[in-house]
Amino acid sequence: MTSHIRTALVIGGGIAGSTTAMALQRAGVEARVREAYHVTADGIGGGLSLAPNGVNALDAIGAGDVIRRVGTPMRGTVLHSADGEPLGEITLPADLPPSRFVWRGALYRALYDEATRRGIRTRHGKRLVAAEDTGDGVTARFDDGTEESADILIGTDGIRSTVRALVDPAAPSPQYAGLLGFAAPLAETGLPGTGGRLHVGYGPAGSFGHLVHADGSGGWFVNLPHPEPLTLAEARRTSPERWLDRLREAFAGHCAPAADLLARTEAADLLITGPLETMPPVPTWSRGRMVLVGDAVHAASPSSGQGASQAVESSVQLARCLRDLPYDQAFTAYEGLRRARVERIIALAARTNASKASPLARPARDLKPEPLDWQFTHRIDWEAPVLPSEPALEFHSKSA
Repeated sequence: MTSHIRTALVIGGGIAGSTTAMALQRAGVEARVREAYHVTADGIGGGLSLAPNGVNALDAIGAGDVIRRVGTPMRGTVLHSADGEPLGEITLPADLPPSRFVWRGALYRALYDEATRRGIRTRHGKRLVAAEDTGDGVTARFDDGTEESADILIGTDGIRSTVRALVDPAAPSPQYAGLLGFAAPLAETGLPGTGGRLHVGYGPAGSFGHLVHADGSGGWFVNLPHPEPLTLAEARRTSPERWLDRLREAFAGHCAPAADLLARTEAADLLITGPLETMPPVPTWSRGRMVLVGDAVHAASPSSGQGASQAVESSVQLARCLRDLPYDQAFTAYEGLRRARVERIIALAARTNASKASPLARPARDLKPEPLDWQFTHRIDWEAPVLPSEPALEFHSKSA
């Protein structure tokens, strides 16, 4: 089919921005990516897994090999109590390919480079301050005094999205989950490989996860309860040395091998990833010629294991809709394809965060994993035509 939209401004040059631009290009839409920061995001963020559904979504736009090159196969997650008692295991269906563990900075760079290879350039230092729907297009204004116009504007600008506030000034803000995140890669863990499985222990002072590759390298992450919310900048005002001391104290005698891995970690390698946050259900996903994608509209905390995968899925589904429908019908169809799924995932992650933030409120023995096949088996058929859907008459928040 012939696209009804020819050009798009993509605001936000992260994982969702690069993926959205590549998906739009495949759908026949020229995408221009504009990023607020003057520098790239190399080395920013901790580890993540791209689940089979996320890998399949990248495959739909011919980019699956990007994550296969930089990610390590991962087959599941094993949950433990503080003293090592097995609580259960989250495993992938046997007929699915593995998830891919990757450091966020590496995934960002790989997708950024692939978009560049495809002729999609990201311009940095372009912080959006306003946007005007002109009837036959949208004009974006940036803080450097410049303007640009396109047929549509797509907000992939993260959990503190400027575009979200333009779409709906009354949109909800991110909610702090009561947890701070930390992580570190280790060239040598001193441990045998974990067989492609992430191990997560739930102790009285937080949760500790670790993954060890066959060559002995690997990494760890911590979700540390912290009742007072801190921004990332505020968390980083405390030195890595002091945070490491606190983490070593918190996990002394709990969640083995936490103490050994923390002892091997140098302060220079500590990643302070900051507050864990989620987005409450966002009533308005689009307005006029503007629409939201990824964390800007459905941020799931790292506890979901699906944040990046859901951003990729939404990027691909939006592009399919814009390929086949006028933009207003496309935005409605896109929301219809995505809202219920992402809100169910966010609600499940919120319950997990609540357990981590208040470990005494829920005994470790009750932290049994729920069946998650419905998340992993989801596939996007790029070739299938998208049909118009009925617009929702009223927004209803859906719970899992």
